[in-house]
Amino acid sequence: MFTGIVQGIAKVVGIIKAPGLNTLAIELPEDNAHGVTIGASVAINGTCMTVTRQEGNILYFDAMQETLRSTTLGALCTGDAVNFERAARIGDEIGGHLLSGHVHTTARLVDIIRPENNVTLWFEVPQAWVKYVFPKGFIAINGASLTIGEVEGNQFNVHLIPETLRATTFGTIARNERVNIEVDSQTQTIVDTLARMGYDHPAPSA
Repeated sequence: MFTGIVQGIAKVVGIIKAPGLNTLAIELPEDNAHGVTIGASVAINGTCMTVTRQEGNILYFDAMQETLRSTTLGALCTGDAVNFERAARIGDEIGGHLLSGHVHTTARLVDIIRPENNVTLWFEVPQAWVKYVFPKGFIAINGASLTIGEVEGNQFNVHLIPETLRATTFGTIARNERVNIEVDSQTQTIVDTLARMGYDHPAPSA
């Protein structure tokens, strides 16, 4: 499990491509690589990945075909920056909301608004996932736990403070860039349960 509090920005320093499999070499800041063991879980842009090898502060992860298809990891290039978070431990403070690291879908950044001292990002999600997106609800974008602002059709926004921009890759994000999305598990459970009970249908007209 993860908390959605991004621990920092890491760098892709190598990609080994094979049929249906990419091995990613990702360099963490030196202070964040201590105590990593083979088999440990690390969220890379919100995707739970397993450490397969370590060379100093460079960790290796195997991204299989399904991961490459359903997340943005298949589009990574050497030199790209990524958000990372090591798995939470019992007793850790949950400053965001609990995440599984299982990406549900991807979204496209459609607009960037820069009022003084903060940034508003507008994202477009596939229509099938809009039912889990609510104003003031939780969502994870590239592994960062964020609060949804406004929702308009299949688009929503988030408001970011300078510290979030500094500590994550959102500080350099560009229009049309795709991001990984994990919807809030509790919201998903409630919405799906109500749907099974028939409450997702409009009430019959009198």
